[in-house]
Amino acid sequence: MQPLIDTELWLARKRRALARPVEGVDFLMRRAAEDLADRLDAVERRFGKAAALFCQTSAAADVLARSGKVGEIVRVEMDEAFLAGGPGLVVPPETVPFEEGSLDLVVSLLSLHAMNDIPGVLAQIRRALRPDGLFLGALAGAGTLAELRESMLAAETELHGGASPRILPFTDVRDAGALLQRAGLALPVADVETVAVRYDTLFDLAGDLRAMGETSALLDRSRRPAGRRLFARAAEIYAERFSDPDGRIRASFSIVWMSGWAPDASQQKPLKPGSAKVSLKAVLENPPRR
Repeated sequence: MQPLIDTELWLARKRRALARPVEGVDFLMRRAAEDLADRLDAVERRFGKAAALFCQTSAAADVLARSGKVGEIVRVEMDEAFLAGGPGLVVPPETVPFEEGSLDLVVSLLSLHAMNDIPGVLAQIRRALRPDGLFLGALAGAGTLAELRESMLAAETELHGGASPRILPFTDVRDAGALLQRAGLALPVADVETVAVRYDTLFDLAGDLRAMGETSALLDRSRRPAGRRLFARAAEIYAERFSDPDGRIRASFSIVWMSGWAPDASQQKPLKPGSAKVSLKAVLENPPRR
């Protein structure tokens, strides 16, 4: 598989962001943690051992602990800085360090989009889950920063006669469902939630992205310096195309949620083709009377 993302650069930018914290820029992580709590609340069962895998902060582990549904929680991160001195395991990127069938629950928040081999990571998660174990994951999806992408491409094409990729390619919700199936997870579900955030200018958005450690880490990113002139023109285009009546601009963040279960004989299975006792045609031609 040809790598797209410079993982070491992504980690370096994350470390820098953690070392220079900016209040409020964790709004996406807080939103994902709240959604995780809601999704976990809807599952009526307890989990013996869970892993909070590549979640960057303690937010996911805190949700698991507060749920009262998890016995043991293990945090796993790609860098010591993410653990902030707390307990957990530090492993190489894209590594799931658990024996086969040793976990009942795996959660991952807002890091999978920075993996070069998402199918491989999901396959490792599937292997680590016990039968009927659950995976819940959230990653940045297609549509994230679409306005910024369009504005930067238009500005660079206008000023330099061509454009280079500057924003990560993100996974579509349909592809996410296919990835779950490919990994061998049963009852796969993928859905998407779009969060719209407003800023005064493109420069304010860029400041938040730097503070998140989420500026471009593409291996094939442009090596041409993105000077003030390029950003100034992109900011003008952004304001022209994506501003509200009050002059503030909109930025979209799409969060794709993935869930799937390790196969187990107790799970519901779809009926075999042709096994239905009533045809769809008969139902349509003879609807029930009210």
